[in-house]
Amino acid sequence: MSPLDTKHPPAARANAREAEGLAKKGLGAPPILKKGEDGEGSLQVHQDASMKIEGAKVFAVYGKGGIGKSTTSSNLSAAFSTLGRKVLQIGCDPKHDSTFTLTGHLQPTVIDILKDVDFHAEELRPEDFVTEGYNGVMCIEAGGPPAGTGCGGYVVGQTVKLLKQHHLLEDTDIVLFDVLGDVVCGGFAAPLQHADRAMIVTANDFDSIYAMNRIIAAVQAKSKNYNVRLAGCVANRSKDTDEVDRFCEKVGFKRIGHMPDVDAIRRSRLKKKTLFEMPDDEDIVQCRAEYIRLAETLWNGTEALSPEPLEDRDIFELLGFD
Repeated sequence: MSPLDTKHPPAARANAREAEGLAKKGLGAPPILKKGEDGEGSLQVHQDASMKIEGAKVFAVYGKGGIGKSTTSSNLSAAFSTLGRKVLQIGCDPKHDSTFTLTGHLQPTVIDILKDVDFHAEELRPEDFVTEGYNGVMCIEAGGPPAGTGCGGYVVGQTVKLLKQHHLLEDTDIVLFDVLGDVVCGGFAAPLQHADRAMIVTANDFDSIYAMNRIIAAVQAKSKNYNVRLAGCVANRSKDTDEVDRFCEKVGFKRIGHMPDVDAIRRSRLKKKTLFEMPDDEDIVQCRAEYIRLAETLWNGTEALSPEPLEDRDIFELLGFD
């Protein structure tokens, strides 16, 4: 036992529970992939097979920070629900603001709730960490470790484990992970281990497309060992889509949605509502229709895309100069 475990008993208990689980499987340590098998330079832990999400279609939403992933995710969840699907949205961001337009408030994170019970998950009830939002969408905020410490992958794993323990995935049609910012480490790429399809939210500008290119590389690395494949991208808050389309044509990717830059989306965030709860103004109705079309596209199944990400210099030459 390390001095850290002595100082923080919950950590010691967590280590003991992990050791007990490994012993039952005849393992002395978690199995790992050999270097490079999960992407260049990686050293990733295998996903426990018992944590596989079965029965539901699982989507992971990524994109540049501030591009509108949570707005897209929440409205997409609302669209799925209007089609009669049972939806579970999981916010994967320490800011825990993924689902507030569905619930009308910020809810506590799974990791904070676990801290309150010294990580004794058996003391929790579903209502402690799940909130029912608009039209029955179930909402969870996984949260994340304190700034500069811990790993986001651990938080995602604990959240899925809780859902499994409380049988909350058994009657769910759609699980949607809304993941913070760009993929910068294996931890925040953890939802890709669970997802069937990854969708990227972008915009018709260089920075957003540059981030999308790097996310494509991350998803392609994960797809070597997991079932996740790319579904396509959504051009968000964009009047035009010419730069996005040019990039997609170059790398073999596909734009599957387009949300125009309309003020109604900004107003809906201020009112803590999805577009589906806003007045039936013309621009709002048009945006709702696009979210429903996107939900139908994803539900019916998308082609498993395998784009080839560009080298940094090549993307500068493609988009950075006239």
